[in-house]
Amino acid sequence: MLGTYKIRTDLALEAKERFEERDVEIRGVVVHEQYNQDKDIHTTVVKIETENGAKTMGKPQGTYVTIEAPNMSVPDEDYHREISKELAGHIVQLLPKKKVESVLVVGLGNRQVTPDALGPRVVENLHITRHIIREYGKEVMEDDTQVMVSGIVPGVMAQTGMETLEIIQGVINETKPDVVIAVDALAARSTKRLNRTIQITNTGINPGSGVGNHRQGLNEETLQAKVIGIGVPTVVDAATIVYDAMEHLLDVLEEQERKEFLDEMITPSLNQMFVTPKDVDDTVKRLSFTISEGLNIAFQEV
Repeated sequence: MLGTYKIRTDLALEAKERFEERDVEIRGVVVHEQYNQDKDIHTTVVKIETENGAKTMGKPQGTYVTIEAPNMSVPDEDYHREISKELAGHIVQLLPKKKVESVLVVGLGNRQVTPDALGPRVVENLHITRHIIREYGKEVMEDDTQVMVSGIVPGVMAQTGMETLEIIQGVINETKPDVVIAVDALAARSTKRLNRTIQITNTGINPGSGVGNHRQGLNEETLQAKVIGIGVPTVVDAATIVYDAMEHLLDVLEEQERKEFLDEMITPSLNQMFVTPKDVDDTVKRLSFTISEGLNIAFQEV
């Protein structure tokens, strides 16, 4: 807690870690971890199985897969290919058990704001097939892709005057996809996870979460379709950085003194500021290719 302000994070893994730091066990939340030493990829699966677990975590019930790769921001094509394969495997596992015929990929975010442009860039790099299959049939697909893939970048309310949910609902009513995959930028608690972490979840996603501008959620309840959310933390709020910088000083203060100190140091305006790495332009471009390639691989395996 930052005085009267909560530490923001969109990652279920970080929400779970907060309780572990206080030695608090959450009932209804199961965690599985796996580390691939050869690929240097750490995967954590957080399953929120009960309403109590969801309330405590502040996240909807469902499965949250977090892929952490320290070198994800490094321009190594072979390494990113391995991450794409890892991502594809988890996407396939979260897809419905029944045969998936069509998928709509939604690129959330603002193209004009680089840390928030991940979603639109992913859609730009996707192998879109719906129009080809509808026109010529599946037989023309050389790479054995049988899934009709369509994509949309709905923009943000300031550009369209419409809620993202309204736009997506309209598209779904017309195209009737079996699954919606929404890609967006997220916010992290730790600067070490910026641009080095991918979260995949079957609970959907909240547009604009990466820049603190939450809109109506895209989930199975609001869209009447299975929704998978994919996100990468590209920003961290400034208050968190200040808190981390003062952490050792805070350890020696009593609880009341700590609260008063934080209330004075972390002003409301600080909570409206978000920080991103200086190389975010290249990183977002690179990660968009990694995620789109993971989606392309997944659609071939369905």
